[in-house]
Amino acid sequence: MKKIGFLLFFVLLGLGVSAQKFAGLDKSPMDLTMLRKDRNAKPIAKIFYSRPQLAGRKLADLAPDGKVWRLGANEATELIINEPIKVGGTKLAAGSYTMYAVPSASKWTIVISKDTDVWGAYSYNESNDILRVDAPTMKAKETIDAFSIDFNYGDKAIYFGWGDVIAKLPIEL
Repeated sequence: MKKIGFLLFFVLLGLGVSAQKFAGLDKSPMDLTMLRKDRNAKPIAKIFYSRPQLAGRKLADLAPDGKVWRLGANEATELIINEPIKVGGTKLAAGSYTMYAVPSASKWTIVISKDTDVWGAYSYNESNDILRVDAPTMKAKETIDAFSIDFNYGDKAIYFGWGDVIAKLPIEL
């Protein structure tokens, strides 16, 4: 009976130890960029996105020209607006939105959708688009391995960069 008790104890101990293993580092980690007037100000807007890495792959394979792309990895990119802003001349009210892109050689068409909590672009529904606006592209000075998004308060723009491409989306406050 003691042997069964010891055996049961060690089996249960082993289960408890294996339950403490944490998930490994995500290959496309989440990131956040914020639009603020200054470092101490409340954010006007925030973008939550995942940062896929090129890691020797081609941008055109990961974000194909002419196809709706989730603008990152994993969940679709989420835009949270705390104060109304204008994107492409269209006023966006405070709220949560999903962002997509349709890449091409000379521009990325940025799509703002009323859908939220969306995984990838698999369930993308064009009828839920609030706006589509073209963001002209330029060649990056150096390769950007990790997809990046940056608000620039001074330029009044959102920059999207990956590989050798940077797209600039003007905004109005």
